[in-house]
Parts: sequence; C-alpha cells; structure tokens
Amino acid sequence: MADVAVLSLHTSPLAQPGSGDSGGMNVYVRELVGSLAQAGVGCNVYVRRWRDDLPEVVDVEPGFRVVHVPAGPADLTKEELPGIVDEWADRVAEHVAGVGSVDTLHANYWLSGVAGHRIKHALDLPLVSTFHTLARVKAETGDPEPARRVQAETEVIGCSDAILASCTAEASQLTQLYGADPARIEIVPPGVDHAFFSPGDQRGARAALGLGDHPVLLFVGRIQPLKGVDVAVRTLAALAHPDAVLLVVGGASGVEGRQEVDRVQKLAADLGVADRVRWVPPQPHHLLSTYYRAADVCLVPSRSESFGLVALEAAACGTPVVAAAVGGLRTIVAHGGTGFLVNGRDPAVFAHYTEELLDSPVLAAELSAAAARRAKGYTWSTTAARLRRLHTDLKARSLVRCA
Repeated sequence: MADVAVLSLHTSPLAQPGSGDSGGMNVYVRELVGSLAQAGVGCNVYVRRWRDDLPEVVDVEPGFRVVHVPAGPADLTKEELPGIVDEWADRVAEHVAGVGSVDTLHANYWLSGVAGHRIKHALDLPLVSTFHTLARVKAETGDPEPARRVQAETEVIGCSDAILASCTAEASQLTQLYGADPARIEIVPPGVDHAFFSPGDQRGARAALGLGDHPVLLFVGRIQPLKGVDVAVRTLAALAHPDAVLLVVGGASGVEGRQEVDRVQKLAADLGVADRVRWVPPQPHHLLSTYYRAADVCLVPSRSESFGLVALEAAACGTPVVAAAVGGLRTIVAHGGTGFLVNGRDPAVFAHYTEELLDSPVLAAELSAAAARRAKGYTWSTTAARLRRLHTDLKARSLVRCA
C-alpha cells in the first residue's frame, strides 16, 4: 500500500551518489522517503529500469518501495531520456492505478515532472513538483539547457498543485523566471542525517584515511563543469601552504564529466599541484562524514546550487565551508559566521578565505562550532512532517488545471 507515488525517472535512490547522474537528488529522495515512511506515509518510488537484471520491486523498508519501470533500452543516456518519458509515464500510471491507494504524485527533476503532468491528467491526482535544478538558472550561470526543457518546466510549473522550493532564493527564481504562482510554492528545506553527520575527532578521521598533519581541503560531488572542481584545484595552487592537499571525492558525470576530469588533471599538472590532489572514487553516503571530519575546509565553488547538501553535511560535521554565493548556499552558509561566501568564483578569493581558516585555529574553531549548531536546524524528520501536512492538505483542494 502506498500513499504517495514518488517519480524519479532518471536516477534511483538505490544508486551510489557522486557519479554518473547520481548526486544530491538521490540522497534527497532516499532520505525523504525513508522519513515519510517512518512517519506513516507509504511511498512507492518509480525509477526507470536502467539495467536489465534489476528486479521489478525492491522493498527498502516498511512503507518504502522502489519500483523499476522499463522504458526504452536500458542503456539510454540522460540526453536520450526525453524520448521515452511518455512511455514510462503510461506504465507508471498503470501501476499506480493498480495500487489504488495513491493520493499524491511527487515528481523530482524536470523529466519526472513531465511524466507527472501526464499521469496527473490520466488519474486525476494532485502533483507536487521538486525541480532540484532549473534550466533558466543554469543558463544565467553559463550552462544553457535545450529550449524543450525550459518549455517543459514552464508547463509543469503551471499545472503543479504544489511546487517545493528548498529556500527563498529558489522560490524567487520560480516566480521571477517562470511566473510561478507564489501561493502554490512551499519552501521546504532538505535535512541532514545527524546520526552520521556530526562533529568528530579530526585526528582519528585523518588516521583512517591515511592523512598526515597538514592542511586538508575537500571537494565532494559529481565531476562536471558546473560543480567547479577546477576552482578547487586553482585554490589549492594559490595557497601559501605548499603542504596542503585537496581531496576530490566523486566521479565523472557522463561524457562531459569524463572530459572535465581530464581537463582538471591536466590543469593540476600545469599548476604543479598534481601530486597534492587526491582523487577518491564515490563513497557510500554514510562514509562521507569521515572525509568531512578530516578536512580543515570544504570548498563548494558551484556555478549554481538549488540548495547544496554537501555544504549542509560539512557544516553538520563541524567543517567550515567556503562556497560560491549562489542559490541555497547563501542560506546554509553564514558569511563570517559559519564559513565564507564568495561572490563569483575567483580562486584567489577562495584561497584568501581558506587561508584565514588555516592560519587562525581560533577562528576555525568558532566557525566549526557555529556551523554544527546551525546545521542542527535541518532534519529529515522535520522535512517529512511538513510534506505529510502538505499531502493531507492537497486531498482537500481542487486540482490545478492547465491554462
């Protein structure tokens, strides 16, 4: 039995975050659905079957089930997925109708939003949409998306019964760039699992990772241009600490990501820091806390971020963050209070703030403690409770109809 059909066409909550198309959205869906299930809201998460050997259904825990729905060849690239959205949506709709107890659809990312829009009209169910990234925001920061995505996002936003934004910045983007109805926008921040992500012994974490007593910078995430790993490497090169190292924890995202790895590795060699950049493959999510605790500074130089779970996880572990002043990062990081925000992506400015933390243990300790306190305000149980109320409210509302 399920109360909510969660749509995640292009990536699975069971996949390893940090490579391919798996990242913060995987963590979001997994943690949110797990918390909803624990609060008594049953969820089926619908994912496209991306391998032929996957079982149709995986029961993760009571109330949390992943359903693999075939659509097109298993090995389609992300760029090819728009062509099978309707096929996938129709098969999901058939399964949802068979379940019979579903009250709400919750679509994640624009591809799932297109599918959710189709299923909403087929089954007369309210649609909640979470976009995670927006095409027009990416275009503003130098990462343009196809026009069909912009059009699709506009149509989904216009027919969604509720739109989830992670912070006020994302809510403003939805209204200003897409004309979203403010009355249908719900600001619901993600959470962090404090059982795993909490302050710990830095010396012990470094011993576990084979790191010595030298400055450690950390970058966590998929390797793709918009995440800015090149800025992290240039920041390392600009430091007046020749013994500092940079840990890059994550894997390439698609063809573009593999090209970015090659480009950044060459950049590191050209800057003379290749021997101080350590490439670490994607790690199980719960093990990332060891890397956060081992680091002196976590760098988040993204071009855009709707929220920025890496920054929140680092803060929860008491690791000061130096981040680009974009999107939700401006909500998570209090400039000068829990970390530092950089307008633009100038490596010299990132290096300046990193130096401040490395050269002042007192300041670093103050920001560390403040970051951990601030992160305590973000929990998945709170996020789930707010969504549970929203799902209940939607049952009493009339469905939004397309203009």
